[in-house]
Amino acid sequence: MKKVIKVVGGIIVDKDNRILCTLRKKEKSLGNMWEFPGGKIEVNETDREALEREIKEEMDLKIEVISFYEKVKKEYEEFIIYLKCYKCKIVDNGKYILKDHSAAIWLSKENLDSLVWVPTDYPIVRKLINDGD
Repeated sequence: MKKVIKVVGGIIVDKDNRILCTLRKKEKSLGNMWEFPGGKIEVNETDREALEREIKEEMDLKIEVISFYEKVKKEYEEFIIYLKCYKCKIVDNGKYILKDHSAAIWLSKENLDSLVWVPTDYPIVRKLINDGD
């Protein structure tokens, strides 16, 4: 039986309606691919708590979760990922420090598909591009 991993991701939107995209370090699983920042949900932690904690740990960035956006189930060879993505906003000065990623970029939703995304995040990218808002 494959290991099930529950994760949350943040669609962090700035004042110009751009979305924060982060690049996984090359030595990690799915390295050198882009993703929405986030991470694993810990025991007894809500999605919101996990996402706010992960963004603070990985980027030293304080965010506020605004609303649920989409969920994705992706089966890999060795495990299954359950991803829940949430729209978020920055609540501090917006400066971040990359502790767990090799790069970050702000992109408009129309340009998201210019990056090579981890397979789990790709359905979220497609939905964002096709949304009318």
